[in-house]
Amino acid sequence: MPEPRRYVLTGAPGAGKTTLLEALRHRGHVTVREAATDVIAERQAQGHAEPWNEPGFLDAVAALQHRRQADVDRHGPVQLHDRSPLCTLALARYQRRPAGPALRTELDRITRLRTYQRLVFMISPLGFIRHTPARQISYAESLTFARVHRQVYEEYGHHLVDVPAGPLWKRVAVIERHVSWPT
Repeated sequence: MPEPRRYVLTGAPGAGKTTLLEALRHRGHVTVREAATDVIAERQAQGHAEPWNEPGFLDAVAALQHRRQADVDRHGPVQLHDRSPLCTLALARYQRRPAGPALRTELDRITRLRTYQRLVFMISPLGFIRHTPARQISYAESLTFARVHRQVYEEYGHHLVDVPAGPLWKRVAVIERHVSWPT
């Protein structure tokens, strides 16, 4: 079985990546949910108010990203991922924190194996932020965070395709135009 084509959706928090991925899933695409949100929810359920500030958080996200990527590889030759370990590196840089051992190992692995396609979808912000227990960032901070994502992906040799704000169907169409399907 050939290696799956794994495409990443990235961008500012609150840009609509999860909604976009859900729409793509409903259209028959294999999708992989964001790991950080689930790590945050699990830790908040355990009584940790701001787990993103705790030591080990970045490594926990990287480990879950690795497990999810491995789990989904049996399910389809083309996959759409809500973030990747490069996004976790962007978070580390945004927080001015070092990448831990699990994140460094995962970054080395995905770089060496070229795990993700060079084409990455940068989902443009919608112009506002809806706060959730996992998303406490301001809109201005989210724009700064998105710039860090762009820098990290470009540093690692990825080509970013901007997916502008707009109706969901138009955003889906932008992605579907660029995703290469096996023949």
